[in-house]
Amino acid sequence: MTEAEFIARIVPYAVADMQQSHIAASLTIAQAALESGWGNSGLTAKANNLFGIKGKGPAGSLPFRTTEYRNGQPVQVLAEFRAYHNWGESVEDHSELITGGVSWNKELYNKAIGVDGKTAAREIAAAGYATDPGYAAKLIQIMDAYRLYQYDEVKEDEEMSAEDKQKLAELEKELQALRTLLAELKASRDTLKTGVQEQGQTIKGVAERLAVIESRTVMNVPAWAEPAVRAAEAAGLLDTPSGGSYDFYRMLTVLNRAGLLVTGKGV
Repeated sequence: MTEAEFIARIVPYAVADMQQSHIAASLTIAQAALESGWGNSGLTAKANNLFGIKGKGPAGSLPFRTTEYRNGQPVQVLAEFRAYHNWGESVEDHSELITGGVSWNKELYNKAIGVDGKTAAREIAAAGYATDPGYAAKLIQIMDAYRLYQYDEVKEDEEMSAEDKQKLAELEKELQALRTLLAELKASRDTLKTGVQEQGQTIKGVAERLAVIESRTVMNVPAWAEPAVRAAEAAGLLDTPSGGSYDFYRMLTVLNRAGLLVTGKGV
């Protein structure tokens, strides 16, 4: 896998995750590239593990030899690493580690959240994410060389009208409220011995309302996404352009800006 192929494959995962975790996509891509050898490491090939995260993952774990630095010197050790079903799970787990920290310090990587890629690289290295003393410099070198900062620039304010932003905000607020209620009802149903049937009907009703609200997020092609949709159709990547969600059109726009929607070339 070449560097360009690796970036094209991971960009959608990194950008989509950034919208939820507020972790710069440039950091996610650079760490994945460095830790996985641009997707060519045995750990990535066999376990879809892009970041060298140890432990047990959704698909179990695999033993691998890895290089760690002790007193500034590289040492080969055997360790168990998490296995994933796909790259998306690996990216999500990486972000959960940064946002959730570790058992002894939940805020360990907080300074790497909501900041630009270079700052995030320095902060995550300072927090001890890796034992390599040159970890931050290596990440920034990758970001600079491959212009990864462009994937952090999703200019939502310039692409959406005030009316569209208001509608989206209202839908997201209602969705969040319904999800919270649904989660509370499910937890209650699991713990209480009485009222199970009544709660089940309530949960069903809330779930149906949630499905209706989520269906409303489907929209026709917005004007700001038309160039990306046309590029995706020309490249043979899109059969039905209308009826996608806002996030779908925003993702196409990011990929188009990065020059990844090219006619006659597969991603």
